[in-house]
Amino acid sequence: MFMFDRVLAITNRHLCQGDFLEQIERLAAAHPRGIVLREKDLPEADYEQLAAAVMEICARHGTPCILHHFSEVAARLHCENLHLPLPELLADPQAAQQAVLIGASAHSVEEAQAACQHGASYLTAGHVFETDCKAGLAPRGLDFLRAVCAAVPIPVYALGGITPENAADCLAAGAAGVAIMSGAMRSLDRWVL
Repeated sequence: MFMFDRVLAITNRHLCQGDFLEQIERLAAAHPRGIVLREKDLPEADYEQLAAAVMEICARHGTPCILHHFSEVAARLHCENLHLPLPELLADPQAAQQAVLIGASAHSVEEAQAACQHGASYLTAGHVFETDCKAGLAPRGLDFLRAVCAAVPIPVYALGGITPENAADCLAAGAAGVAIMSGAMRSLDRWVL
């Protein structure tokens, strides 16, 4: 079993095979490093309603909830954890100043360094391995991950095609942990049993 406290769980309710909030409950009870509520297709009002419910579940379990993209929703809900795509972080430095924990996504060493310079507390870097989420795109591999980890002083979480079988390779490459989406939504038992 992989140490689940080194996992960032990233949501995608479209991958969830049962009730989404029940899956969030299971995730939060497993105590990952955090749950990133990444529901990019939702309009802001719907996202805010879902975020309030997810934050409540996470709070009950003492698991950090990290909102994604909607910095104004995070401010209204008093959520101090926010993950932004790099272009948003660069365009809205105020969002990074309002958050206690600010995550960003990086796809190159240069992006990782830019995110770090603009206030990121941690990075997700990928995609490291082949993944259905990026079908047809070649993975960047462990050498890419190693280079990103060496280039920045903040924690880096490997993203993309991560499984319990290859997660240790990511740690060996310097990652602080791994970020999982399909595993969080579909096959949690492979990670926590």
